[in-house]
Amino acid sequence: MAEQRTRRCGGPPWARSGGPPGGRWQGPPWWNHRGEEEAGGGHHSRWPWRSTLLLAAFVMVGSKFAAEAQPGREQLDALARTLLLGGALLLLWRQRYPALVMCGTAASALVYFSAGYPYGPVFLTVALACFSAVVAGHRRLAWAALGTLWTVHLLVGHWLHRWLPPEGDPASSWGEEVAIAAWIVAILAVSELARARRQQWDRDRAERRQAAGRRADEERLRIARELHDVLAHSISVINVQAGVGLALLDSDPEQARSALTTIKAASKEALGEVRQVLDTLRTPGDAPRAPAPGLDRLPELVEQAAGAGLTVTVENPDGNGKLLPGADLAAFRIVQEALTNVVRHSGSRRARVRVDRTGDALRLRIDDDGPATGEEAGGSGNGLAGMRERAAALGGTIEAGPRQDGGFRVLAVLPLNKSRIPEEDR
Repeated sequence: MAEQRTRRCGGPPWARSGGPPGGRWQGPPWWNHRGEEEAGGGHHSRWPWRSTLLLAAFVMVGSKFAAEAQPGREQLDALARTLLLGGALLLLWRQRYPALVMCGTAASALVYFSAGYPYGPVFLTVALACFSAVVAGHRRLAWAALGTLWTVHLLVGHWLHRWLPPEGDPASSWGEEVAIAAWIVAILAVSELARARRQQWDRDRAERRQAAGRRADEERLRIARELHDVLAHSISVINVQAGVGLALLDSDPEQARSALTTIKAASKEALGEVRQVLDTLRTPGDAPRAPAPGLDRLPELVEQAAGAGLTVTVENPDGNGKLLPGADLAAFRIVQEALTNVVRHSGSRRARVRVDRTGDALRLRIDDDGPATGEEAGGSGNGLAGMRERAAALGGTIEAGPRQDGGFRVLAVLPLNKSRIPEEDR
């Protein structure tokens, strides 16, 4: 419940962002924009202006110094600066159109080197474009673009250099080609590693969303079961007593008054328990004002059943020891629902409840002598399903069906190896 209250009231900031501060790192903040874009229908709310402008400035300044250090290459002119600046500014679209940006930066770098301009930080634009393309899923395109770039550089450096500027430029050394190939492989390796990590983060994020959805569904079912169990028993008692009161209103006013008194007590009890459930939902940060019902309240069930004309005999009502609240509540609700079904659907006016512990299991047995009346009494048919869900939540079982000698039996087995209070805590 504490976890559920925290979730309903929003929880700490790290919980709202998807995980605890000491848990697995969820990736760089700018990577998480992808999740925001998907949630917003694919709309990109931000442009990478800052990083693009910084990189463009670095490329332009770095290329100027590179040109001064390489006097044998063509000096930077208007075409060179256009290629450098255009390739860098293309990175503004790297998140929206990573494939086109990859092709554009590779083409600008290819023209730049083929024109004999000096080597320099122009490689950075291709590296960042490749990184964005691979992470976005365009792996083959990125590999092909870099492979093409290296192949053309190889042809220019060893064959086409005789017809391309600068005039008299010698052939490139094979060591230089190996270094460029290693640089390309390193870029691709880093990009692939980043892609794999991002896919893992996306899977983790999807699993967390699914887990949150499952917890919400479980909480909704728990509330539905609780309201059903709270209301079904009291409404059944009210239904029976209302019929008695109407039948005896003229002939036996005192008995009718007794039926109305029972109706008042049952409705008050139902309102109190419903209010407790609603208070838990409305004030998630507060503890429940009253403890959850348990087997210690079986005498109240017996009294309410007696008000509906059902005599209940209880054997060993404490289950041979105190239970944790979860098991205690489940046992109480199972007995309550079973007695409610007797009131609604059985012609017998007697029922027997046996609560005992065998080994590490709590056994609940509720019997009536029947026969079934076939009357629905306003029921929805969810009682047995609710009992089975409660038992299954604790790893237990429910068996319900007619007995061979007549009547009906509900047998519940709840394991206590995890739900029983340790001896030192009693």
